[in-house]
Amino acid sequence: MSKPGRLGFGIIGAGAVGPVLGAALRGAEHAVVGIHAVSEDSRERAEAMLPGVPLLDIPEVLRRCEAVLLAVPDDALGPLVSGLAEAGQWRAGQLVLHTSARFGVDVLTPAREAGVIPLALHPAMAFTGTSLDQGRLTGVSWGVSADPIMLPVAQALVVEMGGEPVVIEEEDRGLYAAALQLVGETVGAVEAIAWEALASVGVEDPSRFMGTLLRSGVENALMAGPRAAKASAVAAEPGRVRSAVRAWGRWAAEGSGGAGGDEAASYAALVRAATARAVRRGDIDAQRAAAVLAALDD
Repeated sequence: MSKPGRLGFGIIGAGAVGPVLGAALRGAEHAVVGIHAVSEDSRERAEAMLPGVPLLDIPEVLRRCEAVLLAVPDDALGPLVSGLAEAGQWRAGQLVLHTSARFGVDVLTPAREAGVIPLALHPAMAFTGTSLDQGRLTGVSWGVSADPIMLPVAQALVVEMGGEPVVIEEEDRGLYAAALQLVGETVGAVEAIAWEALASVGVEDPSRFMGTLLRSGVENALMAGPRAAKASAVAAEPGRVRSAVRAWGRWAAEGSGGAGGDEAASYAALVRAATARAVRRGDIDAQRAAAVLAALDD
């Protein structure tokens, strides 16, 4: 016998996020009644993560479900919601939740005007779109926004999927998203540059070098909180900075730089930002900061 309050979910979007969350909802004994997928890769992902769930067009997904999970790119979310409203596809009383960090419930206003109940649930995790993500979801923090009366429903759904709901006010969603983007996208970009550089000097498996460093660095930074900036700034000794800039410059000059020298610019931008923040916080003095910045310009 299913638990009371179980819902029939439809999923629109079969990228890395939608099928994984669909599997998590299934694990909480909700039904997944259909999923919309466009590309061949997304259809294969949906079939792998949600076996037996039919691939449907969007109107049919909406017709069959009590709750809709919109797992589409940020820039597609608003036009999708508006387009379905103009086509009269939303059904009054449906729960409609999206997974974007950037938006709260205001982006769902056209659907709300058609009588749906809007929720914003963002899992703060980088997804692979595979079964690996299912174990990782446990204990993940989710940014949750909803009307006050529906906030307990949003929080309950997150808890059912193994997450920890954290309320983010509507007006704060932009900064919330920017902060997470700074962490997620910067780490990925920096890792890629470092991987290529290590491979170019003959390291057969750069992941072995970077794995321990990345894991220990992240753990140390999380324990230190805002104080992590001080450690970063102190580590940026003028001599080390000067040596790094020259190494990146040589790499680009020799034709090894994958982006024609952008690596040096990326490194310099990170050092400048960390140095400026350390000065504002009083972690280093102006003389030390000037020496570091001078080293960048050598």
